[in-house]
Amino acid sequence: MTAPVFVVDEVPSDKTFVLDGAEGRHAVSVKRLRAGEDVVLTDGRGRWTEAVVEAAEGKDRLVVTTGPVQEEPAQAPRITVVQALPKGDRGELAVETMTETGVDAIVPWQAARCITQWKGDRGAKALGKWRATAREAGKQSRRVRFPDVADAATTKQVAALLAGADFAAVLHEDRDCDSGALATAELPAAGDIVLVVGPEGGVSPDELAAFAEAGARPYRLGRSVLRTSTAGTAATALLLGRTGRWS
Repeated sequence: MTAPVFVVDEVPSDKTFVLDGAEGRHAVSVKRLRAGEDVVLTDGRGRWTEAVVEAAEGKDRLVVTTGPVQEEPAQAPRITVVQALPKGDRGELAVETMTETGVDAIVPWQAARCITQWKGDRGAKALGKWRATAREAGKQSRRVRFPDVADAATTKQVAALLAGADFAAVLHEDRDCDSGALATAELPAAGDIVLVVGPEGGVSPDELAAFAEAGARPYRLGRSVLRTSTAGTAATALLLGRTGRWS
């Protein structure tokens, strides 16, 4: 198994370093790491270093010796999923599985047919949960470059994001809508791919029109209809495979 990942504000290089606080507590009291074991320290933005545990002190201090700092470059093409707000904890489920799969960025979207509303303190708390979930899922999946989770976007803001993409798609399955198969769409080798996942009630006609004007076509994944909390993960996996990023 690969070494466990811990997040630090700044990645130390070639020195003795003390991992403390919440990360140190997790390493010592939950992971129960001991001298001689390997760990990875990362800032979650691509910078990381391998380290060897020297000692565990108390309940929340892990003393390690670090190696040189390395940098993982951003991969291309960059994949962003615009995720309509699901009900309950399905938003965190979507963020968790998309992060584990390898998505680069997630944009929460307050779609017209979303039952969930992010307003005031409730919205800030929900966004905080999404970002914390991305961080924890990034660590769990041994990533050193975690996905960006943006502020919640309006339909107008999503349309602007789509207009600047090298490939823009809306997952939409409707007998009255001429959608293409995402599995056979022509994809760019570099640049930005932006994919919109609608709410359980679907993308509204006005939203489809706004996205079409921005250059986004409707696409489908297959014969079955996936829930909003799983569609983004399935689509991300398909795109990672088709673009060679999983090679």
